[in-house]
Amino acid sequence: MDHKTAQANLPLYFDGELDRAASREFEAHLDECADCRAALIGLDDLRRTLRDDAPRHTAPDLLRKRIEKLAAAQASRSESIPARRSHRPPRWLAYVASTLLAFVAGGVATSLWQGSPRNAETAEAPAGTQLARDLFASHWRALAATSPVDVVSTDRHTVKPWFEGKVGVAPVVRDFAEQGFVLVGGRIDYVGSARVPVLVYRHGQHLIDVFVLAENATANLAASSAQNGYRLEPLRLGDQPAAIVTDMDAAELEKFVRLFAS
Repeated sequence: MDHKTAQANLPLYFDGELDRAASREFEAHLDECADCRAALIGLDDLRRTLRDDAPRHTAPDLLRKRIEKLAAAQASRSESIPARRSHRPPRWLAYVASTLLAFVAGGVATSLWQGSPRNAETAEAPAGTQLARDLFASHWRALAATSPVDVVSTDRHTVKPWFEGKVGVAPVVRDFAEQGFVLVGGRIDYVGSARVPVLVYRHGQHLIDVFVLAENATANLAASSAQNGYRLEPLRLGDQPAAIVTDMDAAELEKFVRLFAS
């Protein structure tokens, strides 16, 4: 299976929709293609994020009453109209489905991208600055992308030179694989309107983004912040200001920060 075909088949394989022969061909390609392996990991991260971290919303009473009223009106109308066979759903059901879909999609998007957490347990340190919100948004975009990295490599001597000439600063790249934090690669991302280098690590099932920022940028960040189960922690990579965004728990994040400080 060539790379172009594998890219087209990746979402089908992820959803279990490829037949056995095509799955075997795709898996053989995975053994040789780091880009497709990273893309598959990115899809798995996105599914886990949506399953575990996306807020759940209850339909408001007004919407529920409207649906009940529509259903009752349709039932009354059906009693006076002879039944006829049709494979199409009734219009009122389509309206209900579209209304519910708009409500849920709007609620999830607002909570993930703009809103601060409503639950008191997760609102201890909300992302209060625009820079913090931009960092969270960049991390979430990477989770939703085909691959969270532009250059795939576990070798810091490959990742660091890749950034040179692409952005204004070449980040300090360190390898903590022995401590369980594996370098996956790097990418160039936008934080607000600025292009910044991002180092990408993995710890178990957790993806870790280390954003290397302009000088004095972290002065606009709190000591730490959290949003929808994700944490942001400012730090310095030598003389470079940076910020970590991840869904690791606080203890693992602190361990990772200490490794950079050592």
